[in-house]
Amino acid sequence: MEENIIKLTKALKEASKIVFFGGAGVSTESGIKDFRSKDGLYNLKSKYGVNYETILSHSYYEYNKDIFFKFYREFMINNEAKPNFAHIFLAKLENEYHKDITIITQNIDNLHQEAGSKNVIELHGSIMRNYCEKCGRFYSLSDILKMDNIPLCPICGGYIKPDVVLYEEPLNNNIITKALISLEEADLLIIGGTSLNVYPASSFISYFFGDNIFVINKEELNINRKIKGVIYLPIGETFKMVDNVYSK
Repeated sequence: MEENIIKLTKALKEASKIVFFGGAGVSTESGIKDFRSKDGLYNLKSKYGVNYETILSHSYYEYNKDIFFKFYREFMINNEAKPNFAHIFLAKLENEYHKDITIITQNIDNLHQEAGSKNVIELHGSIMRNYCEKCGRFYSLSDILKMDNIPLCPICGGYIKPDVVLYEEPLNNNIITKALISLEEADLLIIGGTSLNVYPASSFISYFFGDNIFVINKEELNINRKIKGVIYLPIGETFKMVDNVYSK
């Protein structure tokens, strides 16, 4: 393990362009549940008579808005969550160590930005943005939290939808393009806290053409690529060790 920490630190120092590709496991140390692990959200007993994965689909949202928003407010919005050391170290790489780093995240929690990262590509949107499906007006998270369970636009009366990508919905093409270009240009790819089971995000790493790949994950990933190092620890804990080496 110590050997891979040293190898990862060396790779970070030498890299010209870094991409960190992260999933739900990046935020678990902030108290936000992941989805597919043994204790993840999708393995909890549902209180709504339908599994939680189904609730996060576009078709369910369309016809069951009351339950969707009850679930969304309880499980997808966490105002108490703060950036953990994974978010903090990635921001530190950019702002203190002056590395060219792009974060491609599948998370919607805004914690990378809160930690200070500027170059963040949100594949699945953000809880911070919400828009009226009728007139297009945007609303902040604080606006939504002041409204009734099903938020309605005070201007036109339309439904206000979180600007997040639900199952059955396509990713934004401009976001996809930015992510793929970042991967193509990078010479170091770090994959962390993701099962790589969600398509199409799971296919993105094939656009990284280098051979400098590190994985930080508590479970083994099925990746058909040569990996420089695998660290089976929480990401925040890993980056604390990396930072100790990096700063010497």
